[in-house]
Amino acid sequence: MGTHEEMDLITEETPRGGEVDQGTLHPRLGRRLARRVEPQEARRQAELLAKYFRGLTDVTRLRILDLLIREGELNVSELVERLDQSQGRVSSHLACLRDCGYVSARREGKFVYYRVADQRVPLLLALAKDMLADHAEAIIACTRM
Repeated sequence: MGTHEEMDLITEETPRGGEVDQGTLHPRLGRRLARRVEPQEARRQAELLAKYFRGLTDVTRLRILDLLIREGELNVSELVERLDQSQGRVSSHLACLRDCGYVSARREGKFVYYRVADQRVPLLLALAKDMLADHAEAIIACTRM
């Protein structure tokens, strides 16, 4: 989303008042349009979304994702070496990322290989980096996080 035209198309079809969630696909933009949601459901969705994003709140987990995006599939030993962290710590972070759906794993002999599970993960991180570039000073100065 970026242009005013896109925003107008989304907001014109978005109900006024109340919470919104991701609803139907917009025919021209290929993006989901918001639809009205009951307050209890909106709260549950917000809690789940916050929990989902907590999977990205650790520097090691972000570094793992960055490595997997840049290098493709890696096994735990390769990640341990590149991150210079213990196997237990890396495995714990991988379990979190796997549970949240950011990575998937496959076993080959004695090795477990990890890869980005969904093509939207690199897009999500790229969008976050773009937004960070626009707000870096305020984020660095923020004392509330």
